[in-house]
Amino acid sequence: MPQLPEDIIDRLNKMDRRIKALSTAVNTRPAVSEIRPPAQTGSVTVNRPLFRIFDGYSHEIFADDIMTGGLARPWLALLPPQTVDKAHWPSTTSTTFTTVARSFNPIWQPKLRLSVETGASANATGEVRVLVDGQPFGSPVTAGSTFNHTGLIPGDMNSRFGQIMQIEIQAKANGGTVYAQPVLIYGTQT
Repeated sequence: MPQLPEDIIDRLNKMDRRIKALSTAVNTRPAVSEIRPPAQTGSVTVNRPLFRIFDGYSHEIFADDIMTGGLARPWLALLPPQTVDKAHWPSTTSTTFTTVARSFNPIWQPKLRLSVETGASANATGEVRVLVDGQPFGSPVTAGSTFNHTGLIPGDMNSRFGQIMQIEIQAKANGGTVYAQPVLIYGTQT
């Protein structure tokens, strides 16, 4: 066996120690459960990296806003303030289920939470129900009670991610008028 120069053996030993140190550092790195921004001073410009998270299907499910801070994705729609005067709520006098309110929303989460206040005019009775993409969402409620339901959105979440769903509030009355006003809506996890 040929004789190797001593400096090559020393160099190989140093490389072996460095590889072991790197391997140890990589394998003992703490889980990414906390993210801290880089330290900044008034005179130093810091380039902030874009932070993005993807699900198992390569959908971007989270991103920060590198320009002003905060959340970039998913963007979260907020329900505007609603009138408390039932006379101005969506309503119907129909004796069959009739759509009184409709909205279109992107699908970001597999579940939907929806709360609808309902009411009826004097001596009237009726029901309120919700459809998501034409399918019943929760159980109908008697007018005068609150519809409050959290449930899965119809269809396969993976194939529908980012697409638009249609939400309809329907009501029917038995003599008089039935009112329905959405007061809370958001997507949520399983």
